[in-house]
Amino acid sequence: MQDVTAAVIFGSEKVLITRRAAGEKHAGWWEFPGGKIEEGESPESCLHRELMEELGIEASIGEQLAVSIFEYATGTIRLLAYRAEIISGELCLNVHDDYQWVNVLDLEQYKLLPADKPIAERLLEKQLEGSI
Repeated sequence: MQDVTAAVIFGSEKVLITRRAAGEKHAGWWEFPGGKIEEGESPESCLHRELMEELGIEASIGEQLAVSIFEYATGTIRLLAYRAEIISGELCLNVHDDYQWVNVLDLEQYKLLPADKPIAERLLEKQLEGSI
């Protein structure tokens, strides 16, 4: 099983999602930004690295919000989602072709990757509970 991280970044009461660019695996699908944890790397340090590489932003990583396990045809991943906050940098797209700031209630309208859907569902639960 491959451990992968995802950043749940809030801004102006919306959450950031990114769309995978043409030529990338799962092109056209939306996701919470992040990536594969490398050997010897913590989930938090992975998110720091991935957010800088993919989006050109420095972020502080907070609490873990959700875990999603999904079996793709290429293998099983465990997606670890953490709350994150942008500290510095301007969003630039290096492996994605679009990004959106989306109300949590509207996430279901986007073609989210299957592993990301349970994270969106958990965010919706937390918002309805008033704990986001």
